[in-house]
Amino acid sequence: MKAIRNGVLIIPDEDGHFKAQTDDVLCYDERIMQIIPAAEFSPSDADEIIDAAGAYVAPGFLNVHIHGCDGADTMDEDAGALARIAAFQARTGVTSFLPTTMTCAFDSVESALVRIRAAMAEQGSRGARILGAHMEGPFISPAKKGAQDEHYILPAAFEKIAPYADVIKIITIAPETLTEKDFIENCRAHGIVVSIGHTSADYETARAAIAAGATHVTHLCNAMTPLNHRHPGVLGAGLDTEANCELIVDNVHVHPAMQRIIYHAKRGRNLIPITDSLRACGLGEGVSELGGQRVYVKGTLATLADGTIAGSVLCMNDGLRILRANTGAEIPAVVEMATRTPAEELGVYDDLGSLSVGKYADIAIFDEEFRIRRTIVGGRDCFVP
Repeated sequence: MKAIRNGVLIIPDEDGHFKAQTDDVLCYDERIMQIIPAAEFSPSDADEIIDAAGAYVAPGFLNVHIHGCDGADTMDEDAGALARIAAFQARTGVTSFLPTTMTCAFDSVESALVRIRAAMAEQGSRGARILGAHMEGPFISPAKKGAQDEHYILPAAFEKIAPYADVIKIITIAPETLTEKDFIENCRAHGIVVSIGHTSADYETARAAIAAGATHVTHLCNAMTPLNHRHPGVLGAGLDTEANCELIVDNVHVHPAMQRIIYHAKRGRNLIPITDSLRACGLGEGVSELGGQRVYVKGTLATLADGTIAGSVLCMNDGLRILRANTGAEIPAVVEMATRTPAEELGVYDDLGSLSVGKYADIAIFDEEFRIRRTIVGGRDCFVP
């Protein structure tokens, strides 16, 4: 058994929402064994004791939308790419993630899904766990393609993704392009979360998709119809419902004031901070690649040659620090958005997403500025600076 003491634990309260608690010791092996008052803890019972030294001890973060980092991309045919992404994610406090595919030739998407399936079955001990895939495209709108390649956009057809229903956890679609009336229903029946994104849908079409079972909105504000006082758009539908809305919190994709407005409009709930990062994340400025397209990185901005924003170079822990600064949310609330909210939506909250007895010991230890001091996945250290 291992134990963490002298930390500020972020744990669920009686209503399930997160709070900060001191003077407790967290005991774990692969899973969390107990959380006990410090006065009741006997050091002789532990094989290893970690002194958190006043840092926050929280459930590891979930990143449900990430294309790549550290020079690797989900679409890479290199079998080691996913492991490289997983290792880098652990450095940012992420303990679970969804490798995210691009709008490419469909056989390339299928190959990526096969590699993700294999990686799910062969979870290593050096990085974040892979929960499945986020399939972003090719079932999107050419008018809102963003940095996706229009040549490979296809009409949604469930038969094309049915063989990978065990792998795909979230799929982004443009609802106004649907010709299969039961596409959303079929996805739901197979445990796939349907997300609205890269779409020209109006408010009414987006609301209808949400009523039909779409529970998620891909990178809210970006690549969708905006909020207008006469035409609320997809952004308005995301704010006006309980759909879980992704938010790229890098101050590039969404203005700090808009982040604050969204936070208050959603009452601090149903928000999921993401990175949407690409392979250039962690590599600094220069020329990179996304979906076969050249990407130029300068500072925190990544663009195609025509100036189109192309994903981000954001790390999750930096995003959470930014989100806290922009919204005024307390650290437990910020952590909850990055853990409990996505875990519940993905149906994995029984096993991860909070520091609760019986769940996997997926833990991030960090300071007030979200600088990561240690990341633990399944009870094993995956990052110690």
